[in-house]
Amino acid sequence: MIYWLITNSDQPVKQRFLKVMESQDRLKRSASFIVIDKLKDYMLLIKFTLSLTVVFSCVVSYLMAPDITFNFQSVLLLSVGGMLITGSANAINQITEKDTDALMKRTAKRPVANGKMSVNEATAFAAVSCILGTLLIGYWFNWTSALLGVLSLFIYAFVYTPLKKINSVSVLVGAVPGALPCLIGWVAGTDRLSAGGWALFAIQFLWQFPHFWAIAWVAHNDYTRAGFKLMPSTAGPTKYSAIQAIIYSLLMVPVGALPWILNMSGQVSLIIVLLANIFMVWQSIRLYREMTVQAARRVMFSSYIYLPVVLLSLLADKVAGV
Repeated sequence: MIYWLITNSDQPVKQRFLKVMESQDRLKRSASFIVIDKLKDYMLLIKFTLSLTVVFSCVVSYLMAPDITFNFQSVLLLSVGGMLITGSANAINQITEKDTDALMKRTAKRPVANGKMSVNEATAFAAVSCILGTLLIGYWFNWTSALLGVLSLFIYAFVYTPLKKINSVSVLVGAVPGALPCLIGWVAGTDRLSAGGWALFAIQFLWQFPHFWAIAWVAHNDYTRAGFKLMPSTAGPTKYSAIQAIIYSLLMVPVGALPWILNMSGQVSLIIVLLANIFMVWQSIRLYREMTVQAARRVMFSSYIYLPVVLLSLLADKVAGV
């Protein structure tokens, strides 16, 4: 009927109708663009890729717990709860560091730093996300794991974040909330702080030092411009910093054997974890020998590969645990 009216109307009527349709189409496209753009802002606010890594560690550690088998609903709820709490911590981090984020190339596009999102909006999001995530994990799993999530958020957002401008000990402090997802996942599955959870915590705790120092090496100029003190040496990327990366990589070797010692996983994963640890040690030695950004970048990318390989091998080789 509409088509007949258009085709049989005079030219001015046709043009008016087409203009109205074109205007409505532009309005729809504009609304879609606004929604997508806002979604991108929130993805940046919660540091989605980083949060996904945190959730991954938490879920794998949960599935490593004795008597826990894969259940889609439980995994989904733990992932959502973990993403909400982690996203809240990252939002608070960006609120606190909005001025310094604006000074660095790698963070200048973050929504609070570039003014696309107000501090009030980010604060409201952080508060609601923290509450929902805590209630979800506490109700569906147990309140011990939920409180560990809140503890992780507090240390990351209110201790580690301001400490970054004061002293490089912030990396040590930040490694605690960075490793707590493993303990949270384990406790979500067992409702107790037992040796298995601490073993997974220790693996991820030590992994963070060569990982983060490699990132700080690559982005040293940016971090220095923002006033962050993150390298183990006050002189920045030095032989001393490289030696520290080697030391912590070496410590990962015996700690990586803990899941096998505690009868959490078998000999196959023990060999895989050992090889992964030796690989990390070798990359850290190469950094010491070459002292270049390229060598630091190799350590960084090696650490990205290391964590999923180690955790997934432990899970695939899971046996009756403690």
